Amino acid sequence: MAEKISRGKLDNCQKTFSNELTATKLISQHHVKQRRIPVYNSKTKKNIYVTHKGSFKAQLNRCEKCLNSDESEITIHGLGAAANRAQKLALQLQKNHNDMLDLDITTSIVELIDDIEPSDDEKDCEINSRQKSATHVRVSRKVKIGPLKYAK
Repeated sequence: MAEKISRGKLDNCQKTFSNELTATKLISQHHVKQRRIPVYNSKTKKNIYVTHKGSFKAQLNRCEKCLNSDESEITIHGLGAAANRAQKLALQLQKNHNDMLDLDITTSIVELIDDIEPSDDEKDCEINSRQKSATHVRVSRKVKIGPLKYAK
């Protein structure tokens, strides 16, 4: 934060921080915690990152669109609370495709970083490290489906 916040303004700003930025949170009278965005592997068509805030139907349609294009496999990633949703999404895809999809589920732990910024410019910023569980579901076709050829 570039400007200093006095104690009188600090109580009034508490609501402002929580409404404007979801990643910023007032943790005490003298510190503000700001979460950094997690590092993603790559943002290609094959990698789909699921959140718990988005619509399940929209995420399912996005996966279907990727599978119906030339992609033979996709990877669905879920972090924290979205890990369960990523697994449900993969199971729904398998059900929609009549068990013609293979699922390979792996779990991992992702390290996330938070910045703790003081309201005084005289103090130094601190960095807090925390861990969250993540789920990665690789969805691939059992049988390659090509264009249908009719005998003449």
